Amino acid sequence: FLRKMRGGAQSHLIEAGDGHAYVVKFTNNPQHRRILVNEWLASRFLAYLQFTAPPAAAVELTRDFLEEHPAIHMQLGSSRIPVPPGRHFGSRFPGDPERLTVYDFLPDVLLGKVGNRRQFLGMLAFDKWTGNSDSRQAVFFRARVRAEGAPPEDEGRPSWVATMIDHGFVFDGPQWSFADAPLAGLYHRPLYYEEVRSLDDLQPWLERIESFPEHIVDEALRTMPDEWLEDDEHAVSGLLDKLLRRRTRVTSLIDQLRRARPGL
Repeated sequence: FLRKMRGGAQSHLIEAGDGHAYVVKFTNNPQHRRILVNEWLASRFLAYLQFTAPPAAAVELTRDFLEEHPAIHMQLGSSRIPVPPGRHFGSRFPGDPERLTVYDFLPDVLLGKVGNRRQFLGMLAFDKWTGNSDSRQAVFFRARVRAEGAPPEDEGRPSWVATMIDHGFVFDGPQWSFADAPLAGLYHRPLYYEEVRSLDDLQPWLERIESFPEHIVDEALRTMPDEWLEDDEHAVSGLLDKLLRRRTRVTSLIDQLRRARPGL
């Protein structure tokens, strides 16, 4: 156990047996068990679409481990909520937490130094496709980034890197629906969208979403811990069927956003 994290899910930073640290959301988190399902599916989809997002893992917490670390718990008012043993959702921290500083905000003056900032445009398409009802979340850290096509021995130049996190409210969180509020899914700094002139600026992600293969959806569901679903197998199957049918609707959803927010 390393530390508690901020946020409504009351996640904890835990070092796992593979040597990596993970931001762990628990099955009985205050936002709902379905949040773990959403996070798992989104992480698998983002990996296929080639976004910069943390790898996910099922992190098993044993009863002995939890007894050895009584600080691992959630708090609801004056009530202390214990964490059950079992597998929980883990989002890998981008490095050694003792050595890497991660920021959840960068001032606009540093925008030009974020090497992968165009991914915010692609994430807009992803968040519209998956019905994210939260604002877009990202964290930033410094790393050496090798230019596309550079030889492997090129160590790259120091740059800010944005990594997309916190996907628990895709599918409208525990509602498992597509509310499609026009302004949902936007990042809170509008400067990240200033370079958008047409839908072409959201490529190649729009095309990747429109041709998203069904087998990636099936694989994501198959590799997820069964206990996270409980009795929701039928509900999640219907949800993912709707998601696949929405692949061709992303451009119209973005048009709704542009009409609701002229100038974007």
